[in-house]
Amino acid sequence: MKVILLEDVKSLGKKGEIVTVSDGYARNAILPKKLGVEATTKNLNDLKLQNQHAEKVAAENLANAKALAKEIETKKVVVKIKSGEGGRTFGSVSTKEIAAAAKEQTGMDLDKKKMHLPEAIKALGVYEVPVKLHPQVTAKLSVHVVEG
Repeated sequence: MKVILLEDVKSLGKKGEIVTVSDGYARNAILPKKLGVEATTKNLNDLKLQNQHAEKVAAENLANAKALAKEIETKKVVVKIKSGEGGRTFGSVSTKEIAAAAKEQTGMDLDKKKMHLPEAIKALGVYEVPVKLHPQVTAKLSVHVVEG
């Protein structure tokens, strides 16, 4: 019997796949547990429509992420940090501080978890901070660390 999986099933397949299983396994395990539905023409058409909708939503999300990346790359954020003699700083600048400064200065709500600092910012200067907006889109935010 052909079955469309509604959820990931270990050692059988991923959600949305059409798999062939024995009639008993389908009747006694897959269908009662709502792990899948029988692959009738109606269910196949529904799956096709769901896939088309998911592709459309994914394309829109990618386009939105690219537009936001262009906007982010034109902005610069100034972060103030205390420093002593010779420009040596007390502590370092975290992604939380960068996200708060970006929200305050540019109005953009960036997630601190999506920022990736290759190493801690412990000196004054200009830094490029990568912000992962989408699995395929990463923007570079210009961060100016100044004495404050």
